[in-house]
Amino acid sequence: MEYRQLSNSGLRLPVLSFGTATFGGGNEFFKTWGDTQVKEASHMLNLCLDAGVNLFDTANTYSNGLAEEILGKAARGLRDKLLISTKATFPTSEAVHDYGSSRHHLIKACEDSLRRLDSDYIDIYHMHGFDANTPVEETLKTLDMLIQSGKVRYIACSNFSGWHLMKSLSVSERYGWSKYCAHQAYYSLLNRDFEWELMSLGVDQGVDTIVWSPLASGLLSGKYRRNQALPKDSRVTQGGSPVSSGTINYDRLYDIVEVMDELSEETGKSHSQIALNWLLQRPTVSSVIIGARDETQLKENLGSIGWNLSEDQVKRLDRVSDAFPAYPYWHQRQYGILNAAPDLY
Repeated sequence: MEYRQLSNSGLRLPVLSFGTATFGGGNEFFKTWGDTQVKEASHMLNLCLDAGVNLFDTANTYSNGLAEEILGKAARGLRDKLLISTKATFPTSEAVHDYGSSRHHLIKACEDSLRRLDSDYIDIYHMHGFDANTPVEETLKTLDMLIQSGKVRYIACSNFSGWHLMKSLSVSERYGWSKYCAHQAYYSLLNRDFEWELMSLGVDQGVDTIVWSPLASGLLSGKYRRNQALPKDSRVTQGGSPVSSGTINYDRLYDIVEVMDELSEETGKSHSQIALNWLLQRPTVSSVIIGARDETQLKENLGSIGWNLSEDQVKRLDRVSDAFPAYPYWHQRQYGILNAAPDLY
């Protein structure tokens, strides 16, 4: 397993980490992702550790906290061997204060997550989204307090816009508080919006990326084909994120899959392995979160490392997956301003 150090921190992450959104199946939405229970979760956790995957990502909203509980039980006796990342901000109940990144909510959310995880600390605590109703200063001071108390070791954000992240970094610097060390973001061959601003910001400010949904809800797995009906039991037909955004261009998807067909023949690797390997060659990417409903899927995803697509193969994927950016990014691209990784444009 390759480990990469997060910029502006001393923390090293495995290039592949394991996502637990498939744990629990605690409500109708998450049942479409999976319903892994403690026994199987423990088995998969040990398979990950044997492969060098020691970062496990969860969230308090996954199956209404059940994913955290299952991870906590599966990790008993192993806590010192792994890193746990969880998240707060989104609601987990109907309670009026059970939302956002306020001091009131974050302190309770953190304590609840620690109880469910059966742990004294959280290695990486993410803000699952930006709370525009709470002053950034309140959120960051609270997070710094949680670090000082020993309940949290590193803080990160997820699904932020460029200005959300930049303002947060500026406020932390102004007051000498802990900074977000990573941005957990959606990025895949099917959606490269991340490159337009967030990648450049990450390069400039030293904020590395932990990628979620690298296979775009399974659309890049090779199972979905032109002129074929979508499987009725898939996350795609059930509206799983990011498909629920309604932004999928299926013609473009099939074009990408057909190039992946060619690369699969050339490399002997699966579509999933190719999509994951492509991401691991992108600027700022420190770790890619893989999910799996079963051992077979997990082992396949683990096969995305230990080899690399060639430069020519990467360029073929770049070309077929390129999409015309929104303003002002098309204008900036025209004049070479998008320079986080000039070879991408």
